[in-house]
Formats: sequence, structure tokens, C-alpha cells
Amino acid sequence: MLHDADLVSVQEVREKVDKAYAAWQTYKNFTQEQIDAVVEAVAAKGRAHARRLAELAVRETGMGNVEDKYAKNMLCSDTLLRAIRGMKTVGVLRELPEQKITEVGVPQGVVAAICPTTNPTSTVFFKTIIALKSGNAIVLSPHPRARECTCAAAALLAEAAAEAGAPPDIIQCATNSTLEGTQALMKHPKTGVILATGGAGMVRAAYSSGKPAFGVGPGNVPVLLDVSANLAQAVARIVSGKSFDFGTVCSSEQTVVAERGLRDRMLAEFKARKAYILNDQERAAVERTLFSSGTTVRADCVGKSPQTIAQLAGITIPADAAILVAEIQGVGREHPLSAEKLSPVLALLFVDSFEAGLDACEAILKFGGLGHTCVIHAGDESKVRRFGLRMPAFRVLVNTASPQGSVGITTNVQPSMTLGCGAIAGNITSDNVGPQHLINIKRIAWAVRDPEPAPGQPAGLNIDKAALVAAVERYLAQRGVNVSGATLSAAVAAALPAQAPVVAPAPKPPLHGAVAGAVDRFLAAKQAQATASVEPPSAPSCGCGIKPAEPTSAVPAAPAAPAQIPAPKIEIVPFVCEADVREAIAKKKKIFIGPKTIVTPSARDLAGPDEILVRAER
Repeated sequence: MLHDADLVSVQEVREKVDKAYAAWQTYKNFTQEQIDAVVEAVAAKGRAHARRLAELAVRETGMGNVEDKYAKNMLCSDTLLRAIRGMKTVGVLRELPEQKITEVGVPQGVVAAICPTTNPTSTVFFKTIIALKSGNAIVLSPHPRARECTCAAAALLAEAAAEAGAPPDIIQCATNSTLEGTQALMKHPKTGVILATGGAGMVRAAYSSGKPAFGVGPGNVPVLLDVSANLAQAVARIVSGKSFDFGTVCSSEQTVVAERGLRDRMLAEFKARKAYILNDQERAAVERTLFSSGTTVRADCVGKSPQTIAQLAGITIPADAAILVAEIQGVGREHPLSAEKLSPVLALLFVDSFEAGLDACEAILKFGGLGHTCVIHAGDESKVRRFGLRMPAFRVLVNTASPQGSVGITTNVQPSMTLGCGAIAGNITSDNVGPQHLINIKRIAWAVRDPEPAPGQPAGLNIDKAALVAAVERYLAQRGVNVSGATLSAAVAAALPAQAPVVAPAPKPPLHGAVAGAVDRFLAAKQAQATASVEPPSAPSCGCGIKPAEPTSAVPAAPAAPAQIPAPKIEIVPFVCEADVREAIAKKKKIFIGPKTIVTPSARDLAGPDEILVRAER
């Protein structure tokens, strides 16, 4: 019997993955209607137990508050469900008749789902629903400090799935999760894809596992409060977002940037919304309490109430204080509160202009929040556009609380608990992850056109027959052979593929190797016929009346011929004058000359344009 915690965890993971994979062999053949019925049942079970699980999560982890965790549970069991209801994920997704393409959804297999301690039950709802909706099985790996609530949520959803007709083992949850066990889950041969939510180390491990992975980066969300905004409304939304579940959502507001002229009015509005404004000494005490090793948030401060953080810092604040607010003077390691804080602590940074505000917000994103989320409160649409185009973030929220806007509660973005940060943050996607990311798409594509011939290749397509006949005629004429146009046309037609399309003729197209081969075979066949006759054909004569000499070489026959047949005999003349050229032009013949042939200058000039003189070797 195993006693080592890591060995127990690894062994359990192997068993869970094998069970999930076996169940998936059946589930992957479910129709869209069957899958949708399972998802509806699972979501209904989640809604029915949303509050109880929220209470369990707060009690076990000590993070956040029940009301906001309940809201997150409802987001993932109600808002998410309504957003994906009717989405096609398996079978034929769509037909594109004009393109003759059919798209088919194909599940990816077993989803390895890594769950965080900050959102332990809502993440189970979210990842299970999108995995089942996309036709996959799922194995959940809880955070060790949230094991009880995570496993309780998974057990309820598994029960609902089985009752709706899914294979009993389609949802699995590790009860002895350790880091070694989680690594084994991500690297298991039967794991198809990873959904990783957790710290930077966990996300890096997911991407280095050798499996497709959706991991997300940290959030350090800047908020630009412009002079054109409704100030009271903007501050109310900022406080609502920053206090939501005590700052455990990665898209919570971190630093508000505003022009100095708004300072006094802003501080008054924050106080009216029960924000406690820290003085310089209190700010320094909170910084020392909140962070370790520079800008790493202490675990015992994550998701804690403002009263708890104040108590740890040795300061006293009102019992009804919603958040802690501190003014900072810049961005970077010298200003720790400009980093992500994972708690209800908000920084304020005042600048001289809108342009300076853009610079500051961009610097905040680069200081630990690239690709994630940014917010602007403004009434000037041109400024909103400038802000959105410039910021290196993939969720640019306008006039809304950040956590609620980024996950799809107050905006129309995809409801999600996994917010991609794109390539600039080392993520595979910039989307709010949903079921569509957990399928592959197969495309059935019909031929709609013939391929273009490669340049210089003797393809049988797109060849103009008339131009080719003319080229063959010139080729034969160079060898002193006269063949009728009808005979040539028939030979070319036989050599070309059937139903070859015709294109506009090009002037003097080159004679390709394939054409030359066809012509040589044609000549070989004609020569064979001539050899079988009683009298051999006479050699062509030149204009000088000199008897042709016997050739010492022959044009080799094409490989298709049974034997090499000598090409027609040619006569190399010793002398060419202008009269000889004129006679050759009139008779449409060539004059074959050799190295010792004497050609008068006038004969050479006259013969040049028509290529009458053909150089040959004895």
C-alpha cells in the first residue's frame, strides 16, 4: 500500500484519467442533442447548490465572501449556459455550399483542469460545463487548500451528468492532489488538452508539458478615469469592482490613473463610497504587510477583507470600509502598490494630462499585466478609441466595473473564468475561453478548380493546340521534314490529355521536353514506315543542287520506340549565296551549314530574320 503523498497522487491521477478516457469513448459519439441535455442537467445542479458551495469555499479557503462567490457560481451555471445554449460543437457545424466545404466539430479528449484556491467552485462549474459542451471528458485537479469544496462541486456535477445519460466516469476529480500529481495529469498520454488556472509557475508547467494548453497570465489592471467621465458613477463602479470577492478575480482594478485636477473631487467620492484613504504612514505599513520579495503578495493577505489586512498592518479602519485606497507617485518596483494586489487594496496615481495617463496605464500593464485587461471611464468616445487602440491588453472595458465586465456579467464578452492574454503574455489565445476552444474542426472540401501547372513543367493543362501545332511545325522544319497541318493536329491531339482546357495563345511558346518527345516518337514511327517500303525517302535538297552527303550521326529515338531509328538525312552545303537563301525562303526550306561552309555576308543578312540557316555537325 502506498503511503507517500506524491506517489498516491500520481497513481490516483492515472486511474482517473483512464476512467475518463474510457467514458469518453462513448461520450464522443453523443449527438449535439444528447450533449446539450447533459450540459443543461449539470448546470441546473450547479445553480441549485451555488450558495452552499460558495459558503463551503469561503469556510475552507478563508478567501473572498459568500455573496460574491455565489455570484461567480451563478455566472458559470446560468449566464454561461445561456451564452452557449444553441452553440454547435460536435458533428456538422456548418455547410458552406458556395465554397463546397463542410465543417465538422471533433472533441479533443480528456481535459486536464487545474483549479485555483481563489475561485475553487466557480472554476469547477465553468471548466466542467465547457468541457462537456464540447464533447470532452474532464479530470479536475484541486488546489490543496481548496480540496474539499472543489471535490464537492465536482461530485454534484458528476451525479447530474450520469442522471442525464452521460457515462458515469465522464467527470473525475483527484482527491489527493499534489504538485507531482498535477504534473502527471498534464503529461498523461491520454490527456488531450489542459485548462490551467493558477500561478505563473503552474501556467509555465502547463505550456511545457508537451500538451495543448490554455493558461492565462496575471492581471495588473489600470483604470483611466478621464475628465469627461461621470465622476460619481465611475468611482462607484471602481469600488464595486475592487471590493468584488475581496479582489480575488485576476481582472480586479489595481491602479486608478487620473488628471490632478480631479484629485480632490475623486477623494471625496471614494470616501462617500466607504473607501478608506490611507495616509503615507499607513500606506507604508500596508505595503510591508501585503508584499514579500518585492511585489509578491503574501498568501495570508490574498482575498482577505480590508479589515483583516488593516489589522495585519497594525492600523484601525471603520468596520464598514469597503476597500483601502493609497496614493502612489509612480509605477515599478519602487512603488509596490502599482503591482497586482489580489486584495481590496487600490492605488491612485495622478498625472498632468490625458497623454500622461495613457503612458502610465501602458506602464502598469507592462509591470505584470500584459495582455490581460484595462478599463477607461469616459464620455469622450474619441479618447476611448485612442485608449483602446494603444493599450497592450485584450479586454478594454468602458464604463464598467472591471471584474464584472471582463467575465461577461456587465458586458457581452464570452462569459468565462479563463481570460487569455495573447502572445504578448505567452498565452495561446487572447480570448475569453469557451467550448469553441476545446474542439478541433475537420473540413470536408470538394475540388472546385484544376491546379495551375508549375512554371516550366510540361503539364497537359492550359496548352493552346494551335500554338502547339505551330511550334511542332517549326521543330520539324528545323530537321527538314514537311508534314501536313492535319497530320500534325492529329498527332498533337493524341499526345495531349483529353479535355485539356484552352487558354489564349502565347506568342511562340517554348517547345517543352514532353512535346519534343512526342514529336520524336512521331518521326520514329514515320521512319519505320519508310524503312519498310521498297524505296527509301529521298533526302531534302538545298538550293545549290549539290548532292547530299551521308550523315554520320542520327537523332536518337524516344525511349518508347522498340529500337533506335535514324532521323531523316540532312545535307550540309559547302557554299551559300543570296540566291540560295531566296530560293529556300520561297520553298519554305532550311539550309544546313557546317563549320567549313562559306556563307556570303548578303546571304547571312537575308537569312537571319527567318532562321533559314541551320548549323549542323557532320
